[in-house]
Amino acid sequence: MTATTAYELAQVNIARLKAPLDSPQLKDFVDALDPVNADADAAPGFVWRLQSESGDATDVPVFGDEWLIVNMSVWRDTDALTAFMYQGRHREMLSRRREWFERLVEAVTTLWWVPAGHRPTVAEAEERLLHLRAHGPTPYAFTLRTSFPAGASQPVLAEVPEGLGCGV
Repeated sequence: MTATTAYELAQVNIARLKAPLDSPQLKDFVDALDPVNADADAAPGFVWRLQSESGDATDVPVFGDEWLIVNMSVWRDTDALTAFMYQGRHREMLSRRREWFERLVEAVTTLWWVPAGHRPTVAEAEERLLHLRAHGPTPYAFTLRTSFPAGASQPVLAEVPEGLGCGV
């Protein structure tokens, strides 16, 4: 088994809502969730996505903040994730994100390699995102702009500065 088949790419991104999900302001976003999720499920290189019984992850808590929503998925590699992100309905939604979500100063997206078949938890995603905020891109938690090859990685051992937690 090669390194690229022994590992898959996990990604998480969080967003702070500008309004409740059932508000008129977020109607277009909510209406697009099922079709965009179906596009993801059918995309080449897609492996898995976080979802609750509702079929999406909008009701999955993250960082203990009811205004944050989480999107987490696993892909074959960065090429597969990038191809999905920047085409079709997802690209359209991405271009409208400022209508629905607040602009946050901290990192809200991170990537990391997981052993093939591993399904990350929200707690794992929170840890990786906090690590990226504290240490910048490393093999443990990175971005599409600064990525690392597939393989096992360890966190940078240092204290996480105060203020990098829930106050996104």
